[in-house]
Amino acid sequence: MIAGDHQEPVQAASLLRRWLPAAGLLVLAVVAYVSGLQHYLSLAAIAENRDLLKAFAANHRLAAILAYMSAYIAMTVLSLPGAAVMSIAGGFLFGWWLSAPVSVTAATIGATIVFHIVRTSGGSALAERAGPMARKLSAGFAADAFNYLLFLRLLPVFPFFLVNAVAGLCRVRAATFVVATIVGIIPGALAFAYLGTGLDSIITAQEKLYRECLAAKGASACVFELDAGALVTPQIVIAFAVLGLAALIPLVFKYLIQRKKRP
Repeated sequence: MIAGDHQEPVQAASLLRRWLPAAGLLVLAVVAYVSGLQHYLSLAAIAENRDLLKAFAANHRLAAILAYMSAYIAMTVLSLPGAAVMSIAGGFLFGWWLSAPVSVTAATIGATIVFHIVRTSGGSALAERAGPMARKLSAGFAADAFNYLLFLRLLPVFPFFLVNAVAGLCRVRAATFVVATIVGIIPGALAFAYLGTGLDSIITAQEKLYRECLAAKGASACVFELDAGALVTPQIVIAFAVLGLAALIPLVFKYLIQRKKRP
């Protein structure tokens, strides 16, 4: 009886430790969405605070980079939309040559945090909520984890958070996950950071149009808007598609070899 009484608190404590990270992540994600943090991850918000952000980045470079990384990691962990906007903002504030490695590091850290949380038994509930999408990803990871993950990073056909979660659920090796993530997101980070270097001129042009609209039609008829899609050219989209298809070559090659071996 004494042994049983002692075992139950131990099991309860163990269960709490396994569920606590996943529960905490879900609570923080709900709080973030309810508070509307995702609305600040927009080009319009960057344009509205352009002078303040640029001044802070210029006068406090290290603090600005650390703040940017922290925001990027939090955004990734909490599955907030805006990865492209954050990468563009990095290029806008720090230049593409500095922003790209910082973005890759932050995104990888955030993805790895989610990956490790979901590797716990409690965290599996995060991936299971995706249903059929999670099952499709699981099949791909079972076939060739590294190349499949590399393909998903190069050509993001599934949400970034979902890929992180299902990779953890499928027990992909941590080293495989980290390396494939880094390699896979480098092209996108470079592309969006480079796009960000041209954001200042686009903001200036849009502000001019907005002022002209105010003068002609009044505030009620004018809206200041910036769309990340306006920065993305067809050439960029094609380049990403080619990279994603290239990542599938090892999988196709492996499939053909296995098919030849069949009697």
